[in-house]
Amino acid sequence: MSNELAELKERNARLSLLIEISNVIHSTLDPEEALNLILREAIRVMRATSGSVVLVNPTNGLLEIQASQGLPHSAKQLRLRVGEGITGWVARAGQPARVSDVRADPRYITVNARARSELAVPLEVQGEVRGVLNVDSDRLDAFSAADQELLQALAVQAAKVIHTTWLYEQLRLKARLFESLVSVGQTINSTLNVDDALLVITREGAQLMGATMCSLLLLDASNEWLDLKASFGAGEAYLQKPRLSVEESLLGIVVRRKKPVQVADVQTSSRYQSIEVARREGLVSLLSVPLLFSGQAIGTLSVYTNKPHSFSNEEIRILSALAELSAIAIEKARLYERLVDVEEQLRQNEKLSALGLLAAEVAHEIRNPLTVMKMLYHSLDLKFPPGDPRTKDATIMGEKMDHLNKIVEQILDFARSTEPKLSLLNVNELLDDLGLLTRHKLKNQDIQLVRKLATDLPPVMGDAMQLEQAFLNLMLNAVQAMPQGGKLTVTTRSVPAIGANKPAQVIIEFKDTGEGMTEEQCTRVFTSLLSTTKAKGTGLGLAIVTRVVETHRGKMRVKSRVGHGTTMSVTLPV
Repeated sequence: MSNELAELKERNARLSLLIEISNVIHSTLDPEEALNLILREAIRVMRATSGSVVLVNPTNGLLEIQASQGLPHSAKQLRLRVGEGITGWVARAGQPARVSDVRADPRYITVNARARSELAVPLEVQGEVRGVLNVDSDRLDAFSAADQELLQALAVQAAKVIHTTWLYEQLRLKARLFESLVSVGQTINSTLNVDDALLVITREGAQLMGATMCSLLLLDASNEWLDLKASFGAGEAYLQKPRLSVEESLLGIVVRRKKPVQVADVQTSSRYQSIEVARREGLVSLLSVPLLFSGQAIGTLSVYTNKPHSFSNEEIRILSALAELSAIAIEKARLYERLVDVEEQLRQNEKLSALGLLAAEVAHEIRNPLTVMKMLYHSLDLKFPPGDPRTKDATIMGEKMDHLNKIVEQILDFARSTEPKLSLLNVNELLDDLGLLTRHKLKNQDIQLVRKLATDLPPVMGDAMQLEQAFLNLMLNAVQAMPQGGKLTVTTRSVPAIGANKPAQVIIEFKDTGEGMTEEQCTRVFTSLLSTTKAKGTGLGLAIVTRVVETHRGKMRVKSRVGHGTTMSVTLPV
């Protein structure tokens, strides 16, 4: 009877202790604080000298110490495989281990040199072993069967706390998501500058995901390269790394497949191109999602952590949602900037129209007295004796009046926007004729002319005189860009039709190896008659070229880099 009473008292005391412990460890929803409370109470009730909470890292499958007390500081760096050591054995078997003398147990891996006995129990979350609760003592045979039973009961409570705090952390992350989505939504409605929008997106992405760094890369015009456009938390090494090829890079896979990609450790991954940069910046785990707009990938949004991390499905969905809103913000800002450009073009067109009217009026006013001058000059029939220097002067006067008359006619033609007289043309033949026309000038300036003309080029409808004038202007511009000599490559090729909305086209390119132009100069090169990109001249030549190409329902494009030459492209419909 007395034994039963003593047993009941012991059970009652144990139950009271568990209730007390449960109240303590349920007092917080912070995961780190909860683990430390669990460990503290376990060491206290077991009268242990040290202990640890070890959890399975889902990224690498290794057992890692998440909370410790009484262990050397270096113990936190310990990584065990499941099945390795006493802790690993408990994680694999799902059974407790009570060791009276750790030195006599071959499974033991020395972490604390003072430990003599150990008690380890599994932490099960929803039927799956997610970790191990360990307590150690500097005494031999320090833990009894009753202690084991009590620690197992404590582990059941601890597992519930761990699960609850994990769920709370996920809910907290979702709440942060909604806050960030609201912020990004406000950005979409308030930020009309692309660069400002990109900076806000990367800042929100880093804060939302608790990441060390967030970067945003966009496709270039060729859709072959990814360029870094904005980042938050990036160092100089990352900012200076080269652009990424869509075909060959890891982030290019995100764009091509339009699906997220994550890497456990970019410092060791063979798929990641900038391993040295990652090591210098302290970047470890990566999650990259595509920026999708109207079903097309326009770039990537990536976050990096500074320690190993496995991104959950929830985190992937969160960053993908942010990327989707970000793509809308980017496209909205781009559309606004295009609208501003269109308005500027309209203003330029108004100036051109006004300038054309003014030119026509001035030309008419000049031509009338010029005509009278020419008539009077011819009526004078100026003839001087042989050897008289006035003969040469009279000849020059006549030539200059003819020159002025031609200039007036050109201005009038430009102002009238003369419609081309269309007929079937062979563009290659026009270019061959121009090659003969300019061969002496090219030779004198030490410029090599290379022609790569497609043999199967289809004919185009055009005005031979106008197109010849346009192509000549482009060749002469290229010559002026190479004062020290160089190479001018003229290329023609055809592009087949794509559906009913995009007819077949002929593309003519004039590529020089000259000085090149800045990005600003490229944007202004076709915009104004009086705004020129050259040190000399008015820019009238390119304005005429643009007008001619547009009247032929074609398009002009320029591609240039300072020090790497310029390529002028003319696209004409077949």
